[in-house]
This record gives sequence, structure tokens and C-alpha cells, in this order.
Amino acid sequence: MPDIQLIHGDSLQALKGYGDNHFDVAIVDPPYGLGKRTTDGGTKRNTQTKFMKDIRRTNWDDNTPSKEYFTELKRVSKNQIVWGGNYFELHSYRTFVVWDKMTYVPTMSQVEIAVTSFDSPARLVKINSNQSNRIHPTQKPVALYKWLLENYTKEGDLILDTHLGSGSIAIACHYMNRNLIGYEIDKEYYDAACKRFKEQTKQISLF
Repeated sequence: MPDIQLIHGDSLQALKGYGDNHFDVAIVDPPYGLGKRTTDGGTKRNTQTKFMKDIRRTNWDDNTPSKEYFTELKRVSKNQIVWGGNYFELHSYRTFVVWDKMTYVPTMSQVEIAVTSFDSPARLVKINSNQSNRIHPTQKPVALYKWLLENYTKEGDLILDTHLGSGSIAIACHYMNRNLIGYEIDKEYYDAACKRFKEQTKQISLF
């Protein structure tokens, strides 16, 4: 069984304690800084839709990670996949993955872009973004993480996720036999992700 460690804490401070190239691949989905976008009248942009009307929203997406975060991320991991790469100044990354969400919501992007450090062709992946029982505003499908793991990692690799969110990557790592250390700074999101992980990976005993 893979070793899945879900940790409540500040990932930047944690990264400083790891040695160089400790992780095989970092697959991260940091805040894009969209929370401070404004509409007419100067109010915070409202991205609530029928798909996430009951999800608790905080100010977690008001700011993008610091330059120090990205420096530490590259130091501790051999390769990186960074969702939202088009929102950050990451000029050193070689290629990208485009996720086609296969759905249309007027207030949301139809695609998302991840930049990667891998020396490989750009890729397009089509996976429907519609999900039931969402627990996080930017929750990505488990199937999307399974695709990333299949195409950019191998069994037994140690994966890093600095912004665990809904825990989709943890579920994917469990079933794809990848080890994971994942951090989430928000206690309520962390508890919800742990609960979701346990519910979706629990073993059924046969008698």
C-alpha cells in the first residue's frame, strides 16, 4: 500500500525542512489570486455557481504564492507540475498541460493550464469537471490526477502537494500506488479532505 500523509500546516515552512530533490514530482494547485478580482462597484468577484453554492469560501484565493515558495518548490522536487501556471511568473518551465473541462459555466474558465518542468510535448486532456459532493471551490476530478500520475510519474514515486484542497490527488495516489505528502493550511478544508479520502479509499472486508 502506498504511504499517504495528509498534514495540516503551512507548506512553505515545511518545504524549508526538506533536502534538495526529496520528492520525485511536485503536483501543486496553489491559489491563482482570483479572489480579489472585482466587478462593477468594486465588490469581490462572485464565482459561486449551482455546482458549489453550498461550499464555504474564504480569502484563501486572494493572493498568489511568493517567489520564495516557488524557489523552495523547485529545490525540494526533481520535477514539478503547477496548475494555474499562466497566473504566475514561471518563465523557466518547459511545457504545459491543458485541461479541457468539457463543460460550460459562464463565470468559469473552460480550460485550465498547468506548466511542467518535463522535457516533453504539450498535452491536452479532456476530463469532465462536473462532480457531485464538492467540498472545495477549485476541486479537480480524481480522474485528472490519475491521468497526471500515469503520464508523468511511476509506481512508488514520492509526490508532493502543497495545497491539498479537496484531497483529489490523495485518492488518485492511493489507487495508482504513489506515495504522497500533502499539506493544507485551512483546518476545515483539511478535515473535509481527510474525511473524503477515508470514505473513498476504505477497504471492504469480505467474510
